[in-house]
Amino acid sequence: MIEAARTPTVPEIGAIRFEGVTKRFGTVTALEDVDVQFAGNRINVLLGLSGSGKSTMLRHINGLHKPTRGEVWTMGTPVHSAGSAALRELRNGVGMIFQQFHLVGPMSVLENVCTGKLGSLRGPRLGLWSYPRAVREAAMEQLARVGLADKAFQRADTLSGGQQQRVAIARALIQRPAVLLADEPVASLDPVSSAGVIDLLTRISQEENLTVICSLHQVEIALQFADRIVGLNSGRVVLDHDAAGLSHADVHAIYQPLEETAQRAEGVVV
Repeated sequence: MIEAARTPTVPEIGAIRFEGVTKRFGTVTALEDVDVQFAGNRINVLLGLSGSGKSTMLRHINGLHKPTRGEVWTMGTPVHSAGSAALRELRNGVGMIFQQFHLVGPMSVLENVCTGKLGSLRGPRLGLWSYPRAVREAAMEQLARVGLADKAFQRADTLSGGQQQRVAIARALIQRPAVLLADEPVASLDPVSSAGVIDLLTRISQEENLTVICSLHQVEIALQFADRIVGLNSGRVVLDHDAAGLSHADVHAIYQPLEETAQRAEGVVV
C-alpha cells in the first residue's frame, strides 16, 4: 500500500488535521471516516472525480462546513467545535480561491482586491475610497504581484478568465494568509491561462511559505504542481503520497470503482 509521509501530530502554523471525519448531507455521505494531515509550507493537491468529496473537504478547513462526526483542526483551532467569533478570526488567516472567481463584475479590479480585507475591518464599505489608504496600497501591491497593476481601475467583468482568477488570487493574498485553499482554480480556463495560474500559485507559495491545498481534475498538472497528492473516491481517502514517488498509473487508479481502487492500493492485481 502507498503510505503517506509522516506529518506532525501537534498543530503548527499552516497545519491542518482531519480525525475520523464523516460528513453527511441528508442521506448523502460526502466524506467517510477521513484521517489526513496537511503539514505546513507544502503544496497539497486533492484529486478525484466530481462528487468525490474534494470541495467538501476544503470547506471543512475554514469552517464553511462542520463534520457530522469527527474533528477538524486548522492551525490549532478546533473547527468542528469553534464558535462564530473563532471562525471569523481563523478565516482571516485562510485565503480561498474558487473556480468561478466570485468577483463583483461591475466593481473595479482594485476594489475587488480590497474586499479581501473586509473580515478585518469594522463597518460596511461603500466604494473604493471608503477603504483605508493602507488597504488600497496593499491591494495595488498584490495586483502588481500578479501582473495586473495596469488593470486596477477597470471593471472586473471586462477581464479574461485567466485575469479574473489572478485578481481572485490577489484578493486572497491581501489577507496575508498562512493557508491558501483553491477549489478547482483552473477548471474554467484554457490551457495557457491554466499554466499561468498554476505557475503563479507555485511562485507565491514558495515566496510566502504558504500551505496550499488545491483541488484539481488534471492528473498531469497535479503531478507537476504538487508536493503531495491526496486521492479521494466516494468520500474516502484512497491515495496519500508525495507526488515525486507517484506514477501516472498510481494516480489514475483513484478514478476506478472504489473496490478496485482499494485492491490496487493493497497490491492486488485485478
